Amino acid sequence: MRTQKHRLRHPPLPGAARLQFKLEKWHRLSIYAITVALFFSGLAWIIARYALRVASEFGETIHPLEHWSMQFHGALIVPAALLIGSLLLQHMRRAHQAGRNRNSGWSMIVSLAWLALTGYCLYYVASETARPWWSAAHWIVGCALPALLYLHVYLGRLAARQVRA
Repeated sequence: MRTQKHRLRHPPLPGAARLQFKLEKWHRLSIYAITVALFFSGLAWIIARYALRVASEFGETIHPLEHWSMQFHGALIVPAALLIGSLLLQHMRRAHQAGRNRNSGWSMIVSLAWLALTGYCLYYVASETARPWWSAAHWIVGCALPALLYLHVYLGRLAARQVRA
């Protein structure tokens, strides 16, 4: 007799479906769009923070782009989290079980977890003295993420071509 635990698991998929890792077009384009939006909103914040501040008689003035880009960047986290979470069951689980593209996949997971941790710490934990360190730890990995995503997709497509050949 099956226990409750067994009933909650997904049934095994047929062989052909099990090897399907490619995302649907809307899903793939959504992930690309949210990555681009996060990258450019973060880049706008970096530029506003480090290049657009002006010294005045009362000290440095904060450029308005700094505030708005940070708010937009934070608002993008909700749809990004939904899209990343939607990859867990189909894309990540199947690829990991098949042993495909594991190194770049785990690099993506670790990078995204790092960004989530440092973003949380920037918002809730960091003191004013520690904030520059948390910020640099966040945006250095954030700036590298589009390249890592590109590498992950490239290696995945390369592996798929090799399997087909």
